[in-house]
Amino acid sequence: MRVLITGAHGQVGHELVRLAPAGFTVIALGSAELDISNPEQVASKVVELQPQLIINAAAYTAVDKAESEIDHAYAVNAKGPENLATATGKLGIPLLHISTDYVFSGDATTPYKESDATGPTGVYGASKLAGEMAVAKHCPHHIILRTSWVFGAHGNNFVKTMLRLAQARDELGVVADQQGCPTSAASIAKALWALATEFFKEGGLNWGTYHFSNTPATTWHGFSEEIFRQAVELKMLAKAPKVNPINTVDYPTPAQRPAWSVMDCSLIQEKLNIELSDWRDELAEMLKEITL
Repeated sequence: MRVLITGAHGQVGHELVRLAPAGFTVIALGSAELDISNPEQVASKVVELQPQLIINAAAYTAVDKAESEIDHAYAVNAKGPENLATATGKLGIPLLHISTDYVFSGDATTPYKESDATGPTGVYGASKLAGEMAVAKHCPHHIILRTSWVFGAHGNNFVKTMLRLAQARDELGVVADQQGCPTSAASIAKALWALATEFFKEGGLNWGTYHFSNTPATTWHGFSEEIFRQAVELKMLAKAPKVNPINTVDYPTPAQRPAWSVMDCSLIQEKLNIELSDWRDELAEMLKEITL
């Protein structure tokens, strides 16, 4: 069971390597070993390594920088998946690809279903949507896994930023009018490995696009308060800073973020038997792994 993981040094890629089940031969490549935006390199590497399944965890995730680094974002998030899908499609190799809640506009008031219309508001979301479309077009045996608000022990993310700020400040303003679902990189990795295991057992999957996130929905403000509560409980912080709720308009950023990016994850439970976990439990596990 040979599985190639691209983007192996990112948040999710790191967890995929760490949590690989026994019995799998894992080939873990970072961007230095495989530039997925290079079609010739992708094609030759897939032929050389002969994986039976590819998990694409490579992504350009700097949401604000993407507004000025448009070509770079599209090279990694759109052209990269297209190259992988073209190579895997020709050889009949399944592709598991990670996407994002930012493919939606954020105008909804009920959780987004996979069939709902997309409408990204920024370059990051638009480039990821282009990647989804390329995967669906070129590789018939694919799973596109849309997830949200990713955090983990490895790499940079909201949790680590909040903990750093809490060490330096007694008071913070955090956005309270954006709704979404924090999701641990570890839970994403476990879901992908469950799919890989099922594929090798059954010889196929219910291919298509699925939503996967932890529960329940919250705001960045609510997320930060729970981060500080648990960090104080674990004695990582002496005390929690005061967290003032602010509106998006009070914290302008280069990229417009969706006000609502809660996704309906019932389909992945029904069709692929993937269970959801509580992000507060996942956060507790993550905090045990890091030191300040």
